[in-house]
Amino acid sequence: MSRLLLVSNRLPVTVKLESGQVQVARSAGGLATGLSGPHEQSQGLWLGWPGDVTRLGPTQVADLESRLLDLRCVPLYLTAAEVNRFYEGFSNRVLWPLCHYMLDRIPLHSRDWEVYRRVNQRFADKVAEHHQPGDTIWVHDYQLMLVPRMLRERLPDARIGFFLHIPFPSSEVFRTLPWREEVLRGLLGADLVGFHTPSYVRHFATSLLRLLGLEVDGDEVHDEGRTVRLGAFPMGIDAREFERLAETPAVLAEAGNLRVRNPELKLVLGVDRLDYTKGIPRRLLSFERLLEREPSLRGKVRLIQVAVPSRTGVEDYARYREQVDELVGRINGTYGTVNHTPIHYLYRSIPQNTLVALYRGADVMYVTPLRDGMNLVAKEFVASRPDGDGVLVLSEFAGVAGELADALKVNPYDVEGMARALHEALHMPEAERRSRMGRMRARVLEHDVHRWVHGFLGALKAVTAPEEAPAARPATREELAALVSRLRKAPARVLLLDYDGTLVPLQPRPEMAAPTPELLSILGAVARVPGTFVHVVSGRPRTVLEEWLGQLPVGLHAEHGLWSRLSPDAPWEMIADLDLSWKPRALQLMRQYADRTPGALVEEKTASVAWHYRLADPEFGVQQARELRMHLAELFTASGLEVLPGNKIVELRPRGVHKGRIVERVRACTPADALLVAFGDDRTDEDLFAALPEGAVAVAVGQRPSRAKVRLRDPAAVLNLLRALH
Repeated sequence: MSRLLLVSNRLPVTVKLESGQVQVARSAGGLATGLSGPHEQSQGLWLGWPGDVTRLGPTQVADLESRLLDLRCVPLYLTAAEVNRFYEGFSNRVLWPLCHYMLDRIPLHSRDWEVYRRVNQRFADKVAEHHQPGDTIWVHDYQLMLVPRMLRERLPDARIGFFLHIPFPSSEVFRTLPWREEVLRGLLGADLVGFHTPSYVRHFATSLLRLLGLEVDGDEVHDEGRTVRLGAFPMGIDAREFERLAETPAVLAEAGNLRVRNPELKLVLGVDRLDYTKGIPRRLLSFERLLEREPSLRGKVRLIQVAVPSRTGVEDYARYREQVDELVGRINGTYGTVNHTPIHYLYRSIPQNTLVALYRGADVMYVTPLRDGMNLVAKEFVASRPDGDGVLVLSEFAGVAGELADALKVNPYDVEGMARALHEALHMPEAERRSRMGRMRARVLEHDVHRWVHGFLGALKAVTAPEEAPAARPATREELAALVSRLRKAPARVLLLDYDGTLVPLQPRPEMAAPTPELLSILGAVARVPGTFVHVVSGRPRTVLEEWLGQLPVGLHAEHGLWSRLSPDAPWEMIADLDLSWKPRALQLMRQYADRTPGALVEEKTASVAWHYRLADPEFGVQQARELRMHLAELFTASGLEVLPGNKIVELRPRGVHKGRIVERVRACTPADALLVAFGDDRTDEDLFAALPEGAVAVAVGQRPSRAKVRLRDPAAVLNLLRALH
């Protein structure tokens, strides 16, 4: 297998200094466990920050690096200022609350973007330094969202995957980020971008459409001549290990001790990092509401809340802890007795054996985050119940909710509803508990962390390698110089030029794309070069081309080749007599769609009609365009017509009328040894490229995939090339 380079903010190790000796221990987290196999089997590397090592001297640092090398880990050291501004500042004070829909927690002013960008560049440089041809790179999580593009710029042929472990928010939330386009572009440097759930994929796709104008087709988006795949890969846990631990004598004994004083006591369990996204205050209030509504449960039910310390140096988290402490104290003061404390609150990390014992001994697992990327605690609880008992109460806003359909779903903002669900869970009949748990266990055990890893890496491997895709990147300066040289040395040359998107940028309305004096000057100068024949091949009506370009010494071809004027002094000719009886019905349908799609408009041509939606709401425009395409296909494809999707346009035209038909007409009136070069930016130009003879050159403009072997970034690059010819 190819070598795997794993990239994450933190290395999967814990570094400690004990009695002057450096100690390095592997982390026991799910990500480290799942990736350890491919990491070792591929003889790969894991790159990341090893944690704060500022207390280590030079000899100790050398010892640390030796130990990390044995674990195939490559450290990237961050200064205290970088940790404060890149990690705590931008990653956790801006991106974290943004992705969890907590906009009120984002600082009024964030000055840490530049540090975030600079540290991402350091990560990319470190990966590039260790990359070898054939390596697969897998970048992880929100701290490194710019790394894929930075790597793509350094390693254009590398295979790169990215996985986001937190939610990707709706486009309406994400667009509030001032650096939104930079982040999206950063992620699009990957070949495969993975998320936990289909809804996160959908949010990302909508953000691409609304903010970058990139439409996702199925699970693909085309950007800068590359195809980027998107996918949902729900992360699992090391389920068999949790199941094994739950059956050990030590865990069973510890679980039994939870009720040693009161065998009838019902236990409700919450396990979370102490983070404001986890919904702990509302969970406590719902438990209080249960005790208030159901006096019979007082003294008979206990909530064990484990809160693992998190970001203790951040002021927001300190205030959050105070809020939780106050709630626990108030509820215990109100409902506690000499013999019973309703809430057992543990503010600390606990050993894994103790955690599994809590899972095994709880009657109800209470998982109620306000928003969560996945939430593996829910899966750990299920895996730790080989006895087949227990009830899971789960927030509908946790990513895992889509997988565990048999949990009792709650809205974590509805305190009353949560209290009702908790009451239902505590009184659920045993047969129903076991039936629900059995189905959840089957899912968790089958879709474990190892399946997640192999699923993502398998999908990444299946993505077409950049070097296998033609024109995956814009032509280099050297490649352009070679093309210009070839054109100049040719006995004669024929330039077939699309107009919109090739000679001029695409405009919201067709009439806004009139040629500039500079464009007219360039075309005229090129056409006057001896042995050069220029033809503009456009979907525009002939009247428009005549008005805009008729004064130039160039050939004009309108409506995708239906009309041709081979030279300025030649008449316009139509290639065939066509039955146009379908047009009134098509126009009526397109106008109906335009009426209900603000910003859309209809353009009528001699033998085709086009529905433009560049000015429409991006998401609604795409939906309407898809519906219109299906409607047109249903009504007209049996009548010898074809539906042609373009760049923010849907066109209906007679089948067989396309740009490729003008190639032979042009060749018939130009020297036989002329070099043909065709330029185009959309689907209609692929017909032109396909009709070119052997030895001709096709040049794609923009980001869309193409059969062309040469690619230019935009119309400005086309004009630069044309300038070089005169």
